[in-house]
Amino acid sequence: MLHLRLIVPTDRMPPVLDLLEGDASVTHLVVLSGAARDPVGDVVLCDVAREGASAVLSALRGLGIAEDGSIAAETIDILMSEAGDRAEREAPGFSTDAVVWEEIEQRVNDETHLSVTYLVFLTVATILAAIGVLLDQPILIVGAMVVGPDFGPLAALCVGVVQRERQMAVRAATALVVGFPVAMVLTLGAVWLLAAADLVDKSMLLTDRPMTDFIWRPDALSWVVGFLAGIAGIVSLTSAKSGALVGVLISVTTVPAAANVSVAVAFDVFDEAWGSTVQLVVNLAAIVVGGVLTLLVQRLYWGRRKLQSPRTPQAQRVAARARRANRQGRQDRQTDG
Repeated sequence: MLHLRLIVPTDRMPPVLDLLEGDASVTHLVVLSGAARDPVGDVVLCDVAREGASAVLSALRGLGIAEDGSIAAETIDILMSEAGDRAEREAPGFSTDAVVWEEIEQRVNDETHLSVTYLVFLTVATILAAIGVLLDQPILIVGAMVVGPDFGPLAALCVGVVQRERQMAVRAATALVVGFPVAMVLTLGAVWLLAAADLVDKSMLLTDRPMTDFIWRPDALSWVVGFLAGIAGIVSLTSAKSGALVGVLISVTTVPAAANVSVAVAFDVFDEAWGSTVQLVVNLAAIVVGGVLTLLVQRLYWGRRKLQSPRTPQAQRVAARARRANRQGRQDRQTDG
């Protein structure tokens, strides 16, 4: 379940209470009249089942609570309450499958910034992968995949496309389009420095590398792996099951492919550089396609579940008004963008 803490302008309390009291997925409702000072208003505390959380949060945003008050949500690790169990039973679906769109947007939005930290992690990962390529060491390749931060912007791009958040999608695409070339150029310089120090040489690239030569030899399976990784990554990101994300990072060859481009260019092996470039593009495209399709299916499924959520007639009318306000707000943001 999620615990919500709201600051609600006093004149907005009637529709907010109609919404919360009329939704079966909401429980443990507490109202502290006049308790909030900045912004001024009433404090409302409640718990909501994850299955119904997105519908409740969307309705609250449609009522203007985010603009004129505050909406805060956090995951509850331990809850012992019959009322809480009843709310989860009456909410449609399963909590582990539930998608809280507001939570996802908040989580991936932080991954869209082209920050120094992002560039450092991506560059370090690419240099590690370059060394792994030259040594034909899959352990280093796997380590570079885990260190690489590129799945964050990829996930944000998928969410931005599906949710029609143009600014998020543009920022995520910028992080990828700028981040990878910067990391590759710095890796190219690192390879030249290692070669000047006589730690690596061209023969290491030209020799047989049975453990890592898949990086620059893309085929149909490269697309399949990237597509499946996009599905698994988005499901891991949107659900309560986040443990699979590490496996997703290890399964794609975006960072190793970028590293191999730099190594091949450094030693003038341009056919291998081209193959690695194709591998990189194929993986990025497949991940985005898999992620977008997964999010579309989830939105369709949970959109129907919202209609099945047990609400009183008054709560349904409030939610309907909120949905119309949300749609209008989204259209206004697209126009402004």
